[in-house]
Amino acid sequence: MYIPFNKPFLVGNELKYIQDAIEKGQLAGNGYYTKKCQEFFETRYSFKKCLLTTSCTDALEMAAILTNIKEGDEVIMPSFTFVSTANAFVLRGAKIVFADSENDTPNIDLRNVEELITDKTKVLVVVHYAGVPCDMDKAIEIVNKYNLLLVEDAAHAIDSYYKSKPLGSFGNLATFSFHETKNIISGEGGMLVVNDETLVRRAEIIWEKGTNRAEFFRGEVSKYEWVDIGSSFLPSELTAAFLYAQLENMDIIQNKRKKIWNYYYEELKPLEEKGIIRLPKIPSYATNNAHIFYIICKNAETKNNLLTNLKQNGILAVSHYISLHSSPYYETKHDGRSLHNSDFYSDCLIRLPLYFDINEAELNYIVSKIKDIL
Repeated sequence: MYIPFNKPFLVGNELKYIQDAIEKGQLAGNGYYTKKCQEFFETRYSFKKCLLTTSCTDALEMAAILTNIKEGDEVIMPSFTFVSTANAFVLRGAKIVFADSENDTPNIDLRNVEELITDKTKVLVVVHYAGVPCDMDKAIEIVNKYNLLLVEDAAHAIDSYYKSKPLGSFGNLATFSFHETKNIISGEGGMLVVNDETLVRRAEIIWEKGTNRAEFFRGEVSKYEWVDIGSSFLPSELTAAFLYAQLENMDIIQNKRKKIWNYYYEELKPLEEKGIIRLPKIPSYATNNAHIFYIICKNAETKNNLLTNLKQNGILAVSHYISLHSSPYYETKHDGRSLHNSDFYSDCLIRLPLYFDINEAELNYIVSKIKDIL
């Protein structure tokens, strides 16, 4: 038996809508299906303005432009995150100030962020790891106190809530991913959410290569021109068509993933009770969108042994992230602070296979092998 870490899936009208997009005669971005997807999020979650992008990385790069980051400005974010979170701001010339993770979740430890703020700090980026919300009351308290912009990296966090309010609705800006490893997929794909009314028009211009092309097609201007910096951030209609078919079936997908997540949790709970591993913690203020199921081993040696043995038994589990503050690119730029929790998660966290089409026999096999090995 071979069980991959992830497997893309079809759940509805993906192929039908792709064909329809072709027949409609527009494959470039900002067509029928792009608008349908954006309207879906604006309606379901009351996001102010949504713009589909070719990736969450692109959405983050748009966010960095919109925050007016310039050379020497400082941006605070967790070290335990994907490189795109940092790259977007580094490309604008920012100095990244990395924060540690919490003891009980891989999310940013907001209790210690204020000591990192200087007169050069412009943005706080929170990353909702595994779709589990950061403490957004604390985040908003900090940005209001120090007059910072708040960006939510919600790549993992579609359909997840903090105290009944959807993630992605707290920040001035938020970003989502529809990469094939996410809950809702389009192969590659992402979205920028603009909740700050003052940034909406500029966001659309940056999205359209620095032109007011969208305004032109709405009949708001007589011609479109180059009015700002920007790039080609729009996905094709083929990507949007695939995505819209998935959005139509979001509740089906989410319910299935939650059942898988809960199965892992209940089956592996005895190992946690014996002190062999730690399981994910969902804070009382949070919902669980079942994006990731992870286990935390006692040490790196145990983690590596488990990964190796699972692979030998045909199960592809993965480890991530390597703390960005200790990465080859940034280690000489980091200020030397020890980020113990971030490094601990880098050393000890394993993600288990979790995808829509995984079946009961495969889940049983994974769990039995973990128990055997540990």
